[in-house]
Amino acid sequence: MASAKVTDDTFERDVLQSGTPVLVDFWAEWCGPCKSIGPAIEELAAELQGAVSVVKLNIDDNPMTTGRFGIRGVPTLMIFKEGKVAATQVGAISKNRMREWIDQIISQAAA
Repeated sequence: MASAKVTDDTFERDVLQSGTPVLVDFWAEWCGPCKSIGPAIEELAAELQGAVSVVKLNIDDNPMTTGRFGIRGVPTLMIFKEGKVAATQVGAISKNRMREWIDQIISQAAA
């Protein structure tokens, strides 16, 4: 399963009201580092299917959500659990580091 796209209109339903943790990739078309982590995001979406939802939000097309969560740089990754931000990672990181970060946050949230 590939990551899904969310917008200002769908963020509440798809992220904040989700019954499972959600990894949100705040990105932009013009952002080189965003493009470099894109394949890792897609691989993680497939690997984590069922445990964590993975979605992408284009900051240029969705200014309300971008402003609401204070996104100042991209890529920014946020993990949401039960409608709240559980963790934030700003900047590009490797797939392995991203997976370790997600696993750590999800296991903390489950404890």
